[in-house]
Amino acid sequence: MTEQSLLKLSIAVTVILALCGIGAGLYAASFAVVFDGIYSLTDAFMTMLALMVARLIANSALPNPGGKLAERFTMGFWHLEPMVLGLNGTLLIGAAIYALINAVDSLMDGGRMIAFDYAIIVTFFTFTVSLGMALFIQRKNRTLKSAFVALDAKSWLMSAMLSASLFIAFVVGYALLQSPYAWLASYTDPAVLALVCLVIIPMPFANVKQALADILLVTPAEFKQHVDKVARNVVEKFGFSSHYSYVARVGRGRQIELFFIVPKNAPARRLEEWDAIRDQVGEALGGEGHDRWLTIMFTTDEEWAI
Repeated sequence: MTEQSLLKLSIAVTVILALCGIGAGLYAASFAVVFDGIYSLTDAFMTMLALMVARLIANSALPNPGGKLAERFTMGFWHLEPMVLGLNGTLLIGAAIYALINAVDSLMDGGRMIAFDYAIIVTFFTFTVSLGMALFIQRKNRTLKSAFVALDAKSWLMSAMLSASLFIAFVVGYALLQSPYAWLASYTDPAVLALVCLVIIPMPFANVKQALADILLVTPAEFKQHVDKVARNVVEKFGFSSHYSYVARVGRGRQIELFFIVPKNAPARRLEEWDAIRDQVGEALGGEGHDRWLTIMFTTDEEWAI
């Protein structure tokens, strides 16, 4: 199964499950269940964007992509991936904060009574489907190794955790109705929603942080060290004066620019020899493929490299 087909399946299941959840939440008068559905719909929308970006990246890697988009984006579409990941995490955090505010407001107003029996059935069903999708997508991503698919699997796992928390809370609330503490049952829905939001809000921060680093072209330290190590070996092997390296990670893309400073009195080389040196450098760097953008230049003028 490809990245795109897996994301399509995830979108279809998410939309169906979200619409059912919203309808069931309205019927049961549970804002927590409605939030679960809205959260899933937001995730489905972002997964659709992720699918579009994944398709653009795959098409741009073709030998002759063609089309107006390829003419307008000659540097590729890698930069869209961190934008989508960052927007996804930001929207999920925003939705959880909004739900938390509503939950606190409901608690201050005395809570709300819901149809516990119906809510229990719905949340158990949602939990089962979400957990199954999370495990299925994680297993498929062991070979795909896609950041988009990994985020989608994490979203399914978060949905499963949310549904499990709601299920347990509704079981407790239903039990309270049969006890002397029945007055507490009306606080169950907003209380569990507030608790779930407090857990969910920090979870996308790591993805947002990484996406922001990619958008700002923050140089990955380990990657830079690897590039510099290879470059130093090349300088020593071919008698160059020095080198300058510029490295960035943009989504799944790896961008590398290497400038080698050649002594002005160095013996002349044929173009084929310079190309052979480039091949050696590229092989030593590793990671050759559609997601690597490698530029290697040789100059005697250091100003070209700064």
